[in-house]
Amino acid sequence: MNYEQLKLENQLCFPFYAVSRLIIRAYQEDLDALGITYPQYLVMMVLWENNEQTVNEIAEKLILNTNTVTPLLKRMEAMQLITRTPSKTDQRKVLVALTDSGRAMREQAAEIPFKLMNRLSNDISPVQMEEAAMLKNKLYELIHLLEKAEK
Repeated sequence: MNYEQLKLENQLCFPFYAVSRLIIRAYQEDLDALGITYPQYLVMMVLWENNEQTVNEIAEKLILNTNTVTPLLKRMEAMQLITRTPSKTDQRKVLVALTDSGRAMREQAAEIPFKLMNRLSNDISPVQMEEAAMLKNKLYELIHLLEKAEK
């Protein structure tokens, strides 16, 4: 039997995994300066975009299970970046909102995407940057296809 399908170079998932790890590593210095991890940064971005969301809404936007998000939110609450309060209308729902510290962190974090793009632009041409933007759009299409296939 031929096992070509098991070679790493033939896997669709490995390049995604590798790129994800490398991008997160590129963010690391800036996130360390803020005192947060990449998953916490993602939660903060969701809340900076629209403060006061339920745990389920955050989990859905990040394509994570609530049992993955909940411990993350508990740590962020201990760091005084967010608050978690039961909904007044539905006790089963927990509302997550930014604290003053969480809102203030937005100013510090605003430069992070630009720093990453500047690092990348030193190594790649404007054409490659345009291709990267198109790739991002294609990745969102793939995400939507995979989500649709799960349902």
